[in-house]
Amino acid sequence: MKKKKHSEVRYSKYGYIFSIPFVVAYLIFQLYPILYTVVIGFTNMQGVITPEVHILDNPFANFQTILTSPSFRNALKNTFTIWLVNFFPQILLALLLTAWFTDRRWNIRGQGLYKVLIYMPNIITAATIAILFKSLFDYPTSPAQDILTTLGLIDKPINFPISKSFCRGIVAFIQFWMWYGYTMLILISGVLGIDPEIFDAAEVDGANKTQVFFQITLPNIRTIMLFTLVTSLIGGLNMFDIPKLFMLGGPDNATTTASVFIYNQAFSGSYMYNRAAAASMIMFIIIMFFSSILFFLLRERDDGYGTTSGKKRKSYAKKGGAA
Repeated sequence: MKKKKHSEVRYSKYGYIFSIPFVVAYLIFQLYPILYTVVIGFTNMQGVITPEVHILDNPFANFQTILTSPSFRNALKNTFTIWLVNFFPQILLALLLTAWFTDRRWNIRGQGLYKVLIYMPNIITAATIAILFKSLFDYPTSPAQDILTTLGLIDKPINFPISKSFCRGIVAFIQFWMWYGYTMLILISGVLGIDPEIFDAAEVDGANKTQVFFQITLPNIRTIMLFTLVTSLIGGLNMFDIPKLFMLGGPDNATTTASVFIYNQAFSGSYMYNRAAAASMIMFIIIMFFSSILFFLLRERDDGYGTTSGKKRKSYAKKGGAA
């Protein structure tokens, strides 16, 4: 009699089965729209009903039109300005709070409450925050006007909504206020993943808080920093809801970002889907370019103790062990 072969249970197939809904949703709602957008950028698709959609004789005509458009250049300038103004304070404050919450020698009480309060602006919808700040600085009557008048700082109401610099600053502040708590939690999670023995060795070696932070904490959260920088870059260059809902891109297009420009091209009366698609692809290329630079600058140059941070960790570990 032939012996029956033992049937092996392959559990991997269940993983593929459970991933089918995600793959189908991704193909339909993400990959297909992306590919369709790329195609539209080379066509003449305009208006609600285009008689005949075809590839242009000069396929890059829409891209040339967008790149030479003063409105797009202004939107790109606004996007980078608002992002840079809110990003640097955001990352600096997040790093400061991370060092504060993760240093065991400070033993801060009520950390959970502080973290919740700091993170809370991120869970409020952008529409609510935009309407809130618009009401705070409205003209001629608003809470800000009343406070300044009561304090005797102004004699008559100030028309804040017509100031370009003020509106850009408010948008940048809203972005900073909404996202610094999220950035802080991401960085804290990275610090908590560091081996505690490294900090113990540094403490025994007599390293102060500044040395521990710059020579141990930062090198060990390189990957988390890369994730934070890239996601902030992508989110910052795709700003839409706050600039659009706060001042509708005004005053005089001062808060019109690239995403608002794309929306206006596609849906605000002109229905130039081809130019909106071309602008979207240009922004995609810009984001990919700067993301690649970040990946290059923050890449791991070697494995193990070959990196500068690895050598420092090894030094502290040896000194701590010898002590």
